[in-house]
Amino acid sequence: MSTGPVSAGPVSAGRASAGPANREVVGGGAEGRRGLLAPIGGIGLAPVTTAALRERLRLTAVSLGYALSMAPSLALAILSVLAVASGPLTVGLVLALGVVPATAALTAAHRRVSGALLGHRLTAEYADTSGLVLLARPLHWLRDGARWRDVAFLWFSASGGFAMSLVPPALLTGPVMYLLLLVLDPGWVWLLLALLSGPALYVWWLVTPVLVRARALTERGILGGSRVAELERRVEQVTETRSAALDHSSAEIRRIERDLHDGAQARIAAVGMSVGLAEKLVGSDPEAAVELLREARATTVSALEDLRAVVRGIHPPVLADRGLAGAVEALALTLPLPVTVSLTIDRRLPDPVESAAYFAVVECLANTIKHAGATFAQVAGSYDGTLLRLVVGDDGVGGADATGAGLTGVARRLAAFDGTFRVDSPVGGPTTATLEIPCRT
Repeated sequence: MSTGPVSAGPVSAGRASAGPANREVVGGGAEGRRGLLAPIGGIGLAPVTTAALRERLRLTAVSLGYALSMAPSLALAILSVLAVASGPLTVGLVLALGVVPATAALTAAHRRVSGALLGHRLTAEYADTSGLVLLARPLHWLRDGARWRDVAFLWFSASGGFAMSLVPPALLTGPVMYLLLLVLDPGWVWLLLALLSGPALYVWWLVTPVLVRARALTERGILGGSRVAELERRVEQVTETRSAALDHSSAEIRRIERDLHDGAQARIAAVGMSVGLAEKLVGSDPEAAVELLREARATTVSALEDLRAVVRGIHPPVLADRGLAGAVEALALTLPLPVTVSLTIDRRLPDPVESAAYFAVVECLANTIKHAGATFAQVAGSYDGTLLRLVVGDDGVGGADATGAGLTGVARRLAAFDGTFRVDSPVGGPTTATLEIPCRT
C-alpha cells in the first residue's frame, strides 16, 4: 500500500538513533551517485540527442582519466618489480614500504570509479598486517593474492587499458582540433583533414560507451577479488549472522518465559487461589465469596492484558492485519512526538521481514524519544520488488551511540536477512538511520 504523510503525537523529542552499519559486501549498490561517475546507461546505438551527447562527453572525460592513470601505473609497476627483485636486500624492503601503499591508494581510486560506473561497490580484501612490525609487512604482502592482483592491474593499466582508454578522447579530439584550426587558419589542408576525420566522430559515438564499460568490467575482474574469496566471505558472514540469530532467538525465548512467569502465570495462579477460597466461603459468607470472584475477574482481565503484551512483543496483531505500512502508521499515532510516515509498499512482505523491519523502526523511534531533543521525526521507505528500504530521521542533536545494546540488536536482527543498518548522526544533528533488507516476493 502507498501511504501518505501521517502526523502523530503532540510533543517533541526524537532522535532516530541508529546502530552500526553492517559490513557492506562486494556488489552493494552505489546508490545516489550522480554526475561524472553516474552508472553507465545503455551501450547500444542511441539517437543523437542532447542527453546522449552529454553522456558520451562524460564517458570520454572518464576515459581520459583512465588513460592518464597510465603514468603512475607504469611507474608503480616498474618499482614493484624492482622491489620484488631486490626483496632480500634492505633497499627492496624499504622500496616495498612505499610502493605497496601507493599502489593500494591508486587501485582504491580505480575501484571507486569503476564500481560507480557499474553500479557496484568494489572492495579490497587485503590480509591484515596492522599488528606486524613495519619491516615484516613486505613478507606478508608477498603471500597476499590481493596485492598481486593490484600488480596485475598496474600492468594492465599501463598497457592494454591505456590503449583502450585512449581511443575515445583521440577519436573526439582529432576532428575537433581540425575544425578549430580551420577556423583559426582557413585553408584547404585543414578543410580536407576535417572532412576525412568526420567518420571518426561517428565511430566515437558508437564505441565510447562500449570501451568505457569494457574497461570498468576488466578492472572489476582484476580488482574485485576472486570468486573463491567472495564465497569464503559469504560463508563467514552467514556463520556470524546465524550465530547472532540463534543468540537473539534464545534471548527472546528467555524474555517470553520471564514475561509469562512474572505476569500472566502469577495472575492466573492468583485467580485459582481466589476461586478456590470463594468456593469455600460461598456457603458461610456469600458476600466475601462474591468479592473474591470480583477480584478474580479483575485479575483475569489483567492476565489477558499481559498475554496480549507478550503477543505484541512476538508479532504485533496490527502488523499481521495491516502490514508493515499500516503497523508503522499505528505506531506513529501512539508516540509523544510528531512523526511523519511516508511509505510506498504496494504488497505484503514475508512475515519475518515485516517483523524485523517493524521492530527496527520501533527501536529507532524509542531511542529518539529517550535520547534526543528533537521536535520532529519521520519514517520514509519503499519496496521495489527486490529491496525494502526504510529511512528513519529527525532534527535532533545527533551523536547517536552506535554501540548501544538496542541498536546493536537491530543490526543483528537485520543481518539475519542479509540486511544492512547504517547511521549518519553527526554531533549537532540531524540523524538519519537507513535500513535495507533484500527481499523478493
